[in-house]
Amino acid sequence: MLNNVLEVLSPAKLNLFLHVTGQRSNGYHELQTVFQLLNWGDTLRFELSKTPGIRLAGNLKGIDQSENLIIRAANLLALPDHIGVSITVNKIIPMGGGLGGGSSNAAVTMLALNKLLTLGYSIDEMALMGASLGADVPVFVRGHSAWGEGIGEELCPIDLPNRWFVIIYPNCHVSTQEIFTAAELTRNTPPITVSAFFDGAVHNDLQAVVEARYEPVRAAIEWLSARGSAMMTGSGACVFAAYDERESAERVADEAEGCFQAFVAEGINRYSIE
Repeated sequence: MLNNVLEVLSPAKLNLFLHVTGQRSNGYHELQTVFQLLNWGDTLRFELSKTPGIRLAGNLKGIDQSENLIIRAANLLALPDHIGVSITVNKIIPMGGGLGGGSSNAAVTMLALNKLLTLGYSIDEMALMGASLGADVPVFVRGHSAWGEGIGEELCPIDLPNRWFVIIYPNCHVSTQEIFTAAELTRNTPPITVSAFFDGAVHNDLQAVVEARYEPVRAAIEWLSARGSAMMTGSGACVFAAYDERESAERVADEAEGCFQAFVAEGINRYSIE
C-alpha cells in the first residue's frame, strides 16, 4: 500500500447450506447457514484525490451509482467534506449469483477507507453500520467464515476444512425477492446443531424453488451432482461442489468448459485488509 493507494481483494462467499427455520412478523426469514469465504473475487482499488467526493469507475454495468452499495457504504462513514477518493472496480463475481458480490464490495469499501484514511472505526461499528445495507455485509466486515443465524446477521466464527470449490454460474439472474416470497418455500425447517452440519445433515431450502423456476440452475445442479455433492448457494443462481484436492476441482471445471461458465476457488477461513 502506498500512502494514498490501496488495492484489495473483495472476496466472494458460498452458503454451505441454507435452512429457513421461520418467518418474523415483519416478513424477514429466520435462517441457519454457514458462510464460506473464498480466496477469489473482485478487485477494488482506492486512491485518494485532491478533488472532494467519491468517484466510482470500472466494469460496472447496469448499476445506478447513487444506488451502488460501494457508494452507499462510503457514505455511511461520514467522510470529511474535503476528502476525495477514486474507487476502481474490477468485477468478476457474477451479479445475482448468490456469491455476495455487492455485500463484499460494500464491506471492503468500509474496511479500506477506514484504513486508508485512519478513521478509527472498530470492526463492531462497521459491522453494525454495514447490516443496514444487507444481511450479508457483516460477515465480510468481520472477515471470518461463520455460522449464521437470525436473518444471517448473528455470526459465530467457524473453522472449516481446507477445500477447493467448483462453482458454476448458469448464466441467469435469480431474484432473491421472488424466491423468498414464493408460496411453496419451506419455512419451518427444524434448527440444527453445528455438529449436525459437519455430519452433512444439510441442504438449501431455496434450491427446489429455484430449480422449478429456472431451468439453467436445474441443469447445472444435475450436471455437477454427477461429479460431486452439488448444492446451490444462497438464493442462486450459482451452484457448487467441494473437493479436497485442487487438481480434482480443476478437472471438473475443465470438463464443464463448453457447457457452463465454471471456475475454481479456494475456501479460506479468514480475510483481512493488509
